[in-house]
Amino acid sequence: MTATTTPYAGLTAPSTARRLLTAPTTGPLAALLIACVFFSLSTDQFLTGGNFSLIVQQVMVVGTLAIGQTLIILTAGIDLSCGAVMAFGSIMMARMAAEGSLPPLLAIGLGLLVCAGFGLLNGVLTERIPLPPFIVTLGMLNVAFALTHIYSKEQTVTELPGPLTALGGTFPLGHTDITYGSLVTIALFLLFAYALSGTGWGRHVYALGNSVEAARLNGVRTSRLTIGVYTVAGLLYGVAALLLVSRTGVGDPQAGQTDNLDSITAVVIGGTSLFGGRGSVLGTFIGVLIVGVFRNGLQLMGVASIYQTLITGVLVILAVTVDQISRKKAR
Repeated sequence: MTATTTPYAGLTAPSTARRLLTAPTTGPLAALLIACVFFSLSTDQFLTGGNFSLIVQQVMVVGTLAIGQTLIILTAGIDLSCGAVMAFGSIMMARMAAEGSLPPLLAIGLGLLVCAGFGLLNGVLTERIPLPPFIVTLGMLNVAFALTHIYSKEQTVTELPGPLTALGGTFPLGHTDITYGSLVTIALFLLFAYALSGTGWGRHVYALGNSVEAARLNGVRTSRLTIGVYTVAGLLYGVAALLLVSRTGVGDPQAGQTDNLDSITAVVIGGTSLFGGRGSVLGTFIGVLIVGVFRNGLQLMGVASIYQTLITGVLVILAVTVDQISRKKAR
């Protein structure tokens, strides 16, 4: 009997192991695991349920901002205004509810709508005029920052009603207390991970980031999609505002001043390309955890905060370098 051959002899499909090794999230996940092992060996306080719960609490606000930032960066845009928009939304919710001018739930709803409105305006200016996203959102950062301080009169809002701080409450899970806000953040990551990977909307977002013209020629309404992405991101900033208020228990006009950079850091470290069309919300979740683990671990080791910032900056440069190298190899 003679062996038969096929036209595809010698060609093998990529193995599961190979696909996993080349996935954009593999590097960030490996870095997260290595960091956890290092800090576990360096301090006895790190590897505890209470500390991991604390890490999630510390990153849930930036993590929610980073989901919106991921959506925008996937379209090859960027949003420098997210932290300032969140701060304005939080001070609006807090002040309207604390002063009794609106019922707490209505104040929350209005705060969400205002943040979504900022996102809508970012999208319209970016797409309709059009202006570069960097310039639009840089200007909007200053607008939102100024409005926050004007509206708050430079005063922190205290004595907030229960609905605004409800997500800061905890429930026991074994011997660890988990906040409701942490669950909201995780649920949002899962929701948008599905939206990007399992829906036509998500596929269009990736297509838009890869090539606007190609997406348009394939029937994608690129202008409407871009505006929609910025609006959804703005709504997520409103959710982050509520999480911020619930965690701190106050409306602070000084909040969120560096959260825009922290959100971009998490997105980039998580493997999402700043050039659009490549990345995932899952990678952003890993990136958020990397930032949280490093800051928490270094703090437990007694390392000064300035060195934490230094290490975070190095991680960002490394992540962008890896992205550039992988893009050149793909060409």
